[in-house]
Amino acid sequence: MPTVSVILPTYNRAHLVGRAIQSVLNQTYRDFELIVVDDGSTDSTESVVKGLGDLRIRYIRCKQNKGGSAARNTGIRAAKGEYIAFQDSDDEWAPEKLEKQMMTFKTASYHVGVIYTGFYKIKNGIKTYIPSSDIKVTEGNIHDQLLKGNFVGTPMAMLRAECFKKTGLFDERLPRFQDWELFIRISDHYIFKLINEPLVSAFFSPDSISEDQGALITALKLITEIHFLPRRNRRKLISNMQYLIGNNLCKSGNMREGKMYLFQSLKSYPLNMKCIIAATVSLFGERYYISVCRLKRRGKGSIDR
Repeated sequence: MPTVSVILPTYNRAHLVGRAIQSVLNQTYRDFELIVVDDGSTDSTESVVKGLGDLRIRYIRCKQNKGGSAARNTGIRAAKGEYIAFQDSDDEWAPEKLEKQMMTFKTASYHVGVIYTGFYKIKNGIKTYIPSSDIKVTEGNIHDQLLKGNFVGTPMAMLRAECFKKTGLFDERLPRFQDWELFIRISDHYIFKLINEPLVSAFFSPDSISEDQGALITALKLITEIHFLPRRNRRKLISNMQYLIGNNLCKSGNMREGKMYLFQSLKSYPLNMKCIIAATVSLFGERYYISVCRLKRRGKGSIDR
């Protein structure tokens, strides 16, 4: 029985998945199984995986594409390990990642459910280290900090398998932010520890789900409904989520619904300065709103994160 089960979901990433798998196979810690869940690929993913010929790889092929959450849940149900780790098909681990996480678990309190590492986000050739120094609470009870935004990510995390028995699996309704929603739930029951080193390189490509604006808006709405609206006394947090939804709706051209969310955000917390500016700009129409967003990306505006 392996101590660690590594779960890697993939869909039509034959050109990338080999690198991700090899970074797992190259780990200095050896007591693991690698479960590759092929989420209905139509390219040569199966040939790439099977061509590696490593007995630690278990290949599971799904008949149809159901998304990352369903694929990860398939892997979790098949896992034999006491600990669960995740890899993404376009990311790369440092060789010592699993070893450092297992060493930390050996000395950690039983209340520690998740040990995660720092990582480099690499997009358009720009490398950014996460978690940034702006994150005030990175260890222990990080529940309130996670409600402000995610800084963990599945490829960086190793979890006790029992976490899923207590909190449930990934929410398959979410097209994005599945990891954020899961870690919010887990942080209600367990504490987190950080290995503050860049042990993962996360590559963002044009075909990544993170580039899908519609998926982003759908996920933000659902997470707001699940985790924020029930917390009626957390008006500032609710306002920030409504602002994010409204801002992204406006940027995607849905000004009518976007303005509705922006003004709901002001109602929730009238002192939300980002939303005051965004709501005001939205009154001038889509073209003006988008032009201000572009200025912001050049460092001259203030209506987007």
